[in-house]
Amino acid sequence: MAQTAQTTQVKKPPYLMIAILFVGAFVAFLNNTLLNVALPTIMKSFNIEDFSTVQWLSTGYMLVGGVLVPASAYLITKFKTKPLFIVSMSIFVVGTAVAAFAPTFEILLAGRMVQAAGASAIAPILMNVMLVSFPIEKRGSAMGIFGLVMVLAPAIGPTLSGWIVEHYDWSVLFKMILPFAIIALLLAIWKLENVLPNRPARIDILSVVLSTIGFGGLLYGFSTASTAGWGAVEVWGTILVGVIGIIWFVVRQLRLEEPLLDLRIYSYPAYALASVISMVLSVAMFSGMILTPAYVQNVREISPFDAGLMMLPGAIVMGIMSPITGKLFDKFGPRTIALVGLFVTTVSTFGLGYLSLDSSYLYIITVYTIRMFGISLVMMPIMTNGLNALPNRLNPHGTAMNNTAQQVAGAIGTAVLVTIFNSHTKTRAAEIAGEMQANGTDAQLTASQIGQQAMLDGITYSFMVSAGVTVVALILTIFVKRVDVTKREDFMGKVKEK
Repeated sequence: MAQTAQTTQVKKPPYLMIAILFVGAFVAFLNNTLLNVALPTIMKSFNIEDFSTVQWLSTGYMLVGGVLVPASAYLITKFKTKPLFIVSMSIFVVGTAVAAFAPTFEILLAGRMVQAAGASAIAPILMNVMLVSFPIEKRGSAMGIFGLVMVLAPAIGPTLSGWIVEHYDWSVLFKMILPFAIIALLLAIWKLENVLPNRPARIDILSVVLSTIGFGGLLYGFSTASTAGWGAVEVWGTILVGVIGIIWFVVRQLRLEEPLLDLRIYSYPAYALASVISMVLSVAMFSGMILTPAYVQNVREISPFDAGLMMLPGAIVMGIMSPITGKLFDKFGPRTIALVGLFVTTVSTFGLGYLSLDSSYLYIITVYTIRMFGISLVMMPIMTNGLNALPNRLNPHGTAMNNTAQQVAGAIGTAVLVTIFNSHTKTRAAEIAGEMQANGTDAQLTASQIGQQAMLDGITYSFMVSAGVTVVALILTIFVKRVDVTKREDFMGKVKEK
């Protein structure tokens, strides 16, 4: 590997190594949304009454990733690529095996947490390898291929899980992933190389504790609000503890000579703006992947397989568009592509806010697919442009913060929207029952209709809130400018690579 004062880049992209990392990353990303369609089935299997409880299988996975990903910058800096990936993949395999044979919901949730712990370093490793393997003028196309994994894998999760839970037990979701994870592990042991540069580094334990308390407190508080109520001590108390933990974490990182996560990356305006936009978009994307299956299965009572099949066109479109978006980024820059994508995403999200009890299959599929098309135009160009603003020495911290921000924003945003969904559903159910009683209608005969209509109102209301969130991202994208890499610190010689 060649190192100069200006850049740290391999002479020739290690395509075989990248392919091996892609297999591991694909399995990890697929696992992120694989359970979304299966959540109603798992609720019945373990006799769980509250959707917010079973939803922890999704938000908990994202939370653990969000808490542990900050440490990936330290791990990538200190440890060689091959052993780090092998250990991460081994932990993921163990977690998958635990979840596959879990006899209780608690053990299933524990298995998901172990999975997330293993997966937390996989994506940052791949992103850093991509950054040092390709010249900056080709990063858009390269990261577009990475986007194929990052976006396509979560997108096909609902379709795949729908087919599986329709014909098999939910445990097959994990039993199916297990051999692919083992294959990725064996390939890594056989052919993986040490590409990323290393140097001595120390980890600050207090920073790890603070990030865990901070992000964990926030998510737990927001997630339990739907059942305990916003006035409950366990809700506002844990949110307050989380906020204090994050503030303390940020202050400590800025004072440490060797921080766990170098937050000075936010002194680069292009990166800071890209990070905020990515977080806002993650809220809309991950929440949509939970609310849509809830509507299709719980309101329309469509089978899990058909529900997943309805989302397949959106997954295909995202897969096709990701490499194309990378090439468009190299040619036109990020702002035009992202503005078009966010406009499409906003309009289509509003479209999902007008779902009804008899919306046609064509309408549901079309609007959902258009929404996924819009998202595919935004995430990778914005992320790549932000990372291009950072000097090479900060790449591990930039990718770690990127993944942390997206995971935590997606988890907290999803928890908030599910809370809004549950609260609005309960309110509407009481209102509808009161209206029917006032009109002299026998509520006992129409209890299922009341629940169905109330749930529909909760979902559409949540989609309207989600659409408002995408409007925020749309406004922020107006200020995005293409990064001029010739003015970057390491290109000007102000910062010497070690």
